[in-house]
Amino acid sequence: MIYRRKTYRIRPELLEVFTDFFHMYLYPNQIQHGARLVGRWVNESKDEIVAIWEYDSMEHYEQIERMIKQSELHTMARSKRQELGELYLDFTQDFLTSTTISQKRSPSPRHMTAVSGFITNQAGEVLLVRNLHRPDTLEMPGGQVEEGETLEEALHREIAEETGATVRLIGMTGIYQNVTSGILCVVFRGEYLSGELQPAEGETSEVVFKSITKENAEVWITRPHFRSRLLDAREPNYLPYEAFRLRPYELLCRYEAKKEFS
Repeated sequence: MIYRRKTYRIRPELLEVFTDFFHMYLYPNQIQHGARLVGRWVNESKDEIVAIWEYDSMEHYEQIERMIKQSELHTMARSKRQELGELYLDFTQDFLTSTTISQKRSPSPRHMTAVSGFITNQAGEVLLVRNLHRPDTLEMPGGQVEEGETLEEALHREIAEETGATVRLIGMTGIYQNVTSGILCVVFRGEYLSGELQPAEGETSEVVFKSITKENAEVWITRPHFRSRLLDAREPNYLPYEAFRLRPYELLCRYEAKKEFS
């Protein structure tokens, strides 16, 4: 294993802007090509950010960098940086190797949890978004679960941010593992309640309700891993799910198992 430490010097007032840029462009591009984020930190004066990435080897790092530079998301990131202006003052990076034997023999697994929602209106149409870095397909709204959030809380937040909608969740319909990027996605089904639909600046370019059937799903959802989870949710058998805290035990939410279709 090798570790890349990248340090950015920023203006404190741009911390939030830089963080949004990191999560929208830098993080997903590294993750989807095989890098692993160890952690990301900001100093007390909020003018220095450090990110440490893990790679199998220097060759692995160089391969990932080549793939990133050829990616559409990298082109979009460059365009966004030009739009934002001076996002950071400068940066440095160096490489580290672990001195802990146990880490070399058995590295800790690093995964990301995401949520997605199959949300329908009274007409039975499905809420879909078009992400700026995946313009070739529509998909169900959703995103990464943040530290301390339940899956339910994360999905309500992501749907509100991406679409402007308020929804009621009914239950969990499936769990999907992207082994390549280490992402585990949990899908819920729910109903649209209120809110004016509108794209999220810098994130989504389109927010629509579409009538989706097995026959036309491929027309709108062109990526097969997005399509399969939507079709599963279309005729769901709900899985049990609960979120809780310990010491002392506190049940935060629970969805019961329910078979709706046979």
